[in-house]
Amino acid sequence: MTAENPSATARDAAPAPRPKKRDVHGWIVLDKPIGMTSTHAVSVVKRAFCARKAGHAGTLDPLASGLLPIALGEATKTVPFVMDGRKAYQFTVAWGTQTDTDDAEGSIIATSDERPDAGAIAALLPRFTGTILQTPPKYSAIKIAGERAYDLARDGEEVRLEARAVEIDALSIVGHAGATTTFEAECGKGTYVRAIARDLGLALGCLGHVAHLRRTRVGPFTVTDAVSVESLREGAQSALSALRPVEAALTLIPEIVLHRDAAARLRRGQSALLRGAGAPVALEAAYATCAGTLVATGSVENGEFVPHRVFNL
Repeated sequence: MTAENPSATARDAAPAPRPKKRDVHGWIVLDKPIGMTSTHAVSVVKRAFCARKAGHAGTLDPLASGLLPIALGEATKTVPFVMDGRKAYQFTVAWGTQTDTDDAEGSIIATSDERPDAGAIAALLPRFTGTILQTPPKYSAIKIAGERAYDLARDGEEVRLEARAVEIDALSIVGHAGATTTFEAECGKGTYVRAIARDLGLALGCLGHVAHLRRTRVGPFTVTDAVSVESLREGAQSALSALRPVEAALTLIPEIVLHRDAAARLRRGQSALLRGAGAPVALEAAYATCAGTLVATGSVENGEFVPHRVFNL
């Protein structure tokens, strides 16, 4: 009798079949932990649902935590409505040091022994609210001649970005400890919190960079909608309970309820006349439903709903 060769048996065993990908539609509002890239976060969510298709609504840096809305399936068609929404952050600025990335990940490029008091900081905040001109960090995803600025910066090339108008709705101090100050900010698309920290430090004459950053709102989603990575890994039932409907991304634009015939026209890519005394004549953006099911997003022009994206739900 010959002894069985365990290693040979292991080699000959058939690999376990991969879980079959499936169509999943909806939103997961992930509370992304520090250290995880946005791309990795999308992979975690796709794996939890065995989903065919997924994408995130706005990159969150690895050193930042907080809300990263991830769209699955047909929800990817609603990503622009989330990305264009207002955002809220809580962040801590460490005074006395400026880095090349404007956060704690970068190399120190300048230091100062000065430290601001809370009164001096508060007096400066009105200059950083409303519509302001802001120069993005050179380590950013903005493209220059087709290349990402952060790729050029990492290759040692000189990166020059033009200042652009951004909207900061609110900026306030929530804590001050001498060497650090914690803020809350509400802002529009394209605003860089790292640039706020950099420019505050320069204006105060003490320099500064973001030491901690947490995103607390993205468009219609807030921290009350968030789910942790750990809960998604607990199993399929836990993941499904966290899935929000596709139309959760559209709560900030009007809903128009259509009858079956009108919905059928939209599904064919045709516009549909809106009937009824209260029907809108013109809307820049709206979404249409029929019998509780999302049909399309689009606009209303001259009393007709014009579909821009049609959903297969």
